Amino acid sequence: MRKFFVLLGSIFALSIQAQTIDVTFSGEPGRVVDQKVFFLTEAQTKNFPEILESYNQASNGYIKDVMLHKEFTGKNGETLSLDLIAGTEQIVLMGVSQAQPLSPVDLQNLGGKIAAELSATSDNVNATILVNNLDTRDRTAAAHIAYGYHLRAYHFDKYKSDKDKVISRLTFVTNNTDANTTKYNEDLRYVAQGVHMARDMAWEPGKTIYPASFVEEVKAAFKDLDNIDIEVLGVQQMERLDMGALLGVGHGSIHDPKLLIIEYKGGNTGSAPLVLAGKGITFDTGGTSIKPNSGMWAMKSDLSGAAAVAGTMYALASRGERANVIGVMPLAENMPGSKAIRPGDVLETMKGTTIEIISTDAEGRLILADAVYYAQQQYNPKMLVNIATLTGSAARALSDEYAALVTRDFAFSTEIMAVGKSAGEHVWPLPLHPNHFDQLQSNIADIKNSGVGNPGASIGAAVVGTFVDEELPWVHLDIAGVDWLDKATDTAPKGAHGWGVRFMDQLVREYK
Repeated sequence: MRKFFVLLGSIFALSIQAQTIDVTFSGEPGRVVDQKVFFLTEAQTKNFPEILESYNQASNGYIKDVMLHKEFTGKNGETLSLDLIAGTEQIVLMGVSQAQPLSPVDLQNLGGKIAAELSATSDNVNATILVNNLDTRDRTAAAHIAYGYHLRAYHFDKYKSDKDKVISRLTFVTNNTDANTTKYNEDLRYVAQGVHMARDMAWEPGKTIYPASFVEEVKAAFKDLDNIDIEVLGVQQMERLDMGALLGVGHGSIHDPKLLIIEYKGGNTGSAPLVLAGKGITFDTGGTSIKPNSGMWAMKSDLSGAAAVAGTMYALASRGERANVIGVMPLAENMPGSKAIRPGDVLETMKGTTIEIISTDAEGRLILADAVYYAQQQYNPKMLVNIATLTGSAARALSDEYAALVTRDFAFSTEIMAVGKSAGEHVWPLPLHPNHFDQLQSNIADIKNSGVGNPGASIGAAVVGTFVDEELPWVHLDIAGVDWLDKATDTAPKGAHGWGVRFMDQLVREYK
């Protein structure tokens, strides 16, 4: 039996979470617990597995009686919670489909459902999850369920005066203890921690997370990780590089913009890296083109792209991925200060391309323009991925089911869609037509940043694409519809989603 302890939130000092997860993978339950979780197919609701039948008999058949009364049939995702029964504080029955083998994402979703169900009745969890009676071909099924639980078991209560330490003690009963222990402890738990890091950043108020504090907290989180180099470009360095777009967005703020670069050297020396570039607007008022007050509070999460890149880099380095990956995070606060740029101004980028500003609220594409061009010149990557809360158009087109995906090649888009399916973070392609680039033409500059009509998400992508070499494999992710949730999903509570960490982690696994 092996045991591991995970402190949630301890990797990011801006938010100290009060939850501990103690995970054990064992061949048998081995200890007294308060909750037990059983998986049942539709067939097994009629003929219980032996261990559940013993509890049914101890309850004088009450478990089956309640199942009939509640019409629990074992359909996939269906849950039934029974309290104070057969000497156990809580028994949870969870239906699973056996129409086809459960995928890793299916298993992760089950783990998230367990976390939601158990935490609904008790802050502290002491549970046994019986995976032996789950019909799956995956030898690390228990690890994926634990990973899903870990993803869902998150809350941000840093600023609450009344908060308690929350503990989850979980025993996963499985025949493959060593394989599951290794998969969870040396791999998946780090991805979950990276997701939680990204959520912490997006929840944090703009008063405390701004370009300089973002940088310092990332440095603190990465200080003990191997094969990591961190570089930060300040205003003077960006001025020497003529990064007028990134500098221009930050002009209105008392907080200077930064360009944060995390270089992870886990692959072969000299092999071309994969670049992940994330939009990091630490707060977005819209600048001079100021947003209405309604909903502006949520613009603290306009750094979600950069947060996802930081979380992904943390996961890769922590689990020792055999790859070379560069994380590039342009950071700025978009404020309407006395030095802020105005609609009608012209900015000169590092590439030399000039941009007429039609709206200062179309700022994410501006900071990415300099960031992606810098990354190409500095690192000569084999692939570039940029991720941003870029356009309301993407959210209106795809709602919260998919992030918008734009590439130059539809066949490549279908490959990337498969990455999302494997990761449990789905993407759907939007078009990128030559006309979208033509629409950007300005009367007084090379291009303009906005105000060119529909389709808005593709136009935003075209601005960024102007600064990406046409021969370079390029993935543009617009996560405006998926970064913040109005209701919980299986693996994420309401609020900041941390979307993109799982996706980019999977993409690195497949394209390293």
